Amino acid sequence: MSNGQLLTTAVEERTQEPTTKKTVLELDGITKQYGSEEVIGDLSLSVRDGEILTLLGPSGCGKTTTLRLIAGLEKPNAGRISLQNRTVSGDERFVPPEDRDVGVVFQDFALFPHLTARENVAFGIQDRDEADRAARVDDLLDLVGLEAHGDHYPDELSGGQQQRIALARSLAPEPEMLLLDEPFSSLDVDLRVEMREEVRRIIKETGVTAISVTHDQEEALSISDRVAVMNDGTIEQIDTPQQVFQQPMSRFVAGFLGHASFLPGEVHGDSVDTSLGRVLRDDVHGLAHEYDGSTVDLLVRPDDVTAYPAEDEEADGRVVYRRYLGPTVLYRVELDDGETIECMHNHSDRIDLDERVGVRVTADHELAWFPADHREDGDGGADAAPAGAD
Repeated sequence: MSNGQLLTTAVEERTQEPTTKKTVLELDGITKQYGSEEVIGDLSLSVRDGEILTLLGPSGCGKTTTLRLIAGLEKPNAGRISLQNRTVSGDERFVPPEDRDVGVVFQDFALFPHLTARENVAFGIQDRDEADRAARVDDLLDLVGLEAHGDHYPDELSGGQQQRIALARSLAPEPEMLLLDEPFSSLDVDLRVEMREEVRRIIKETGVTAISVTHDQEEALSISDRVAVMNDGTIEQIDTPQQVFQQPMSRFVAGFLGHASFLPGEVHGDSVDTSLGRVLRDDVHGLAHEYDGSTVDLLVRPDDVTAYPAEDEEADGRVVYRRYLGPTVLYRVELDDGETIECMHNHSDRIDLDERVGVRVTADHELAWFPADHREDGDGGADAAPAGAD
């Protein structure tokens, strides 16, 4: 099964979730400056009750600053933030972090080293009577699967166990919203993958609304109900994981979410003619008729195309790069027309460097596309959105 098929399967149920849930958090026209530098510019965002929304983007795009603004750890220069229809920032009002009913899981977990796991979880509910507090801690330790580790200190716990204790501590006061700042970045790769679905399970069982921040696109796609892709302090696209991956609204989103190649083609009637052959118009998402006769760029992922050894008269280009990834091999092919395209093959396939190959588009889903006259030299932007996108 291809990477694209795996992604589709993993998020299929989430794309069917109802979108009629009430809005619990709203950011309206938020800006944030540090001195003369604007890091957030006119950002607006709504978060639905019970969903997991991930802010995804490269370092320096403003995602962590946005999280800190929501938590009340920073004040915006302009705009309004409301939580459960209550303004917490803006309109000459600012509610401090401790009064926002928001839990935060920090990147380094920030557990108190001198307290046991049980005492860490109980830290934020000292105002409850002893019996109620003990019952709440027991429930949470059971929820995160660490009921037998309550008397252990943080340095006696593994990284994954520390993360679950930090999550339980943040959930203890039953916050309206949970914020997670790069929650898996300090874990090793294998544990990171394991903890993603574990954390998602815990959040969904509690029913809390959660916002996560990451620069890891695989993490965002696997844990989220919706993903907001950020770039230069703005949101380029917000939608389900499947939609932002398969139908990106800008070239930046397309390139940031995995490998992306752009295949030029001429639109003629019921097909798009490319250097790799014809692609049926029905296999291109929302290609409007006003683009007949024009040039468009089809977005193809490595698992949308297949390369095979070919004689010169049948070849489309040559292999200029090969990277072994274990289960798969990534090939980069320089086409004879000067374009470059990437292909993903099973690890048992073998194509040598400099070998002449034919390449065919074999995608089993509708391809996204971009107007060729919106090609950009830089990092993309909303003006590069496909004209026929939904």
